[in-house]
Amino acid sequence: MLSELDTLEEKLHQLVQLNQRLREENQQLRQHVASARNDQRKHQDKIDQAASRLEKLLEQLPAEAS
Repeated sequence: MLSELDTLEEKLHQLVQLNQRLREENQQLRQHVASARNDQRKHQDKIDQAASRLEKLLEQLPAEAS
């Protein structure tokens, strides 16, 4: 009986450690995702600005003669 309790205690301890590691990993992944989303927004802003500049340049080109 005591051996079974010791085994159960050890398994519970391992489970608690695993839970803690997974929580830490989850937090790191959340931070990574937030950073990636921020980078994506910045890149999308640059793309939008470039597209806008290109549209303005295209508007300045003379119309093609038919």
